[in-house]
Amino acid sequence: MSLFLSLLFFIKKSKTNSLGKASIFLRITLEGKRSEFSIHRKVDVSRWNSKSQLVLGNSPEAKEINKHLNVLRNKVYTIQQNFERNNESYSAIDLRNLLQGKNKSQKMLLEIFQEHNDQVDSLIGKDFAAGTAERYRTCKKHVEAFIKTKYKKNDIPVQQVDHKFITGLEYYLKSTRRCAHNSAIKYITNFKKIIRIAHANDWIDKDPFLNWKGKLKIVDREFLNEEEIQKIIELDLKMERLDQVRDIFIFCCFTGLAYADVKKLNRNDIISESDTEEWIKTKRSKTDIRSNIPILPIAKKIIEKYEDNDLLKEKGLVLPVLSNQKMNAYIKEIATLAGITKNLTFHLARHTFATTVTLTNGVPIESVSKMLGHTNLKTTQHYAKILDMKVSRDMKILREKFK
Repeated sequence: MSLFLSLLFFIKKSKTNSLGKASIFLRITLEGKRSEFSIHRKVDVSRWNSKSQLVLGNSPEAKEINKHLNVLRNKVYTIQQNFERNNESYSAIDLRNLLQGKNKSQKMLLEIFQEHNDQVDSLIGKDFAAGTAERYRTCKKHVEAFIKTKYKKNDIPVQQVDHKFITGLEYYLKSTRRCAHNSAIKYITNFKKIIRIAHANDWIDKDPFLNWKGKLKIVDREFLNEEEIQKIIELDLKMERLDQVRDIFIFCCFTGLAYADVKKLNRNDIISESDTEEWIKTKRSKTDIRSNIPILPIAKKIIEKYEDNDLLKEKGLVLPVLSNQKMNAYIKEIATLAGITKNLTFHLARHTFATTVTLTNGVPIESVSKMLGHTNLKTTQHYAKILDMKVSRDMKILREKFK
């Protein structure tokens, strides 16, 4: 069945030139989606009949223009019939391009995505972190699976991405892929970059994200309290692998380093500013923002424990960090042994530093933000919102003052 097609020839009176003439445009509308362009003919505004979409009169100029309009109209319908005959997908833009002699092949969505991902991969360690590249690869897999499920195709022209495609992809991520709301929004935001590339290169006429609003939900981040930290510290761990993971986890609880940053932590990143004061000065892998973190006594003891490790010395590293997958698996074992029911992940150590170790103990939020290497104070404020115990402590001081 043919798609519904309508054609409209019109003039823009607001763009009439000094001779009283305006350009004639053709608007192609296919299933409610438009594409319009100038046909490179001008007509006296007073001679244009918008109802019949023709030039009034029998002058040679009027006859020539009207003939040209009919030829264009017939060509559009012929192009549509060819698409239908060959069982090919097409859009208003495709009809316009063929009418104008632009027979270049359509840019395919997943091809553009792969080109982008290849560029990101080649810039890992320079402009992008390995984790960023991995997120784009995962995002492409989700988009590819959605296209196969929804369109029964291996790829689609990028022109077919519209608001309906975006909302459909979001629903697919949440329902079929069972992504949490924030994860789904982050994938859509990654996908948005690909569409912006297409728009910037004129492969699509309009940005389909103009009317899409993706808002992340603020999630209360879990962290360990002082009692739970102490339970982990006091555990008598017989297995070396668990003992090492416990050390690195506690180290991050007292430095705020994320997994990627503690894994690459180099001995040169530890700076002595006096006999008693040492700092970790490093750039975050995720944002390339510098973090300056004073080394607290418990963190210093853990560094000293591994100072004579020959393998670490050879690599210039500070701690024996395993893969992220193993670190997360082993920290869950440690939580079970310590009788902690919270869902422990290695990243929870960073949250613990931000809350229990610093903010709860009165460290100003601006200082915490700087140590965490946050680019925006709002990111750090998420931690402050969950510190009911600090609010209670602050109000106790206020009560005493009013007494």
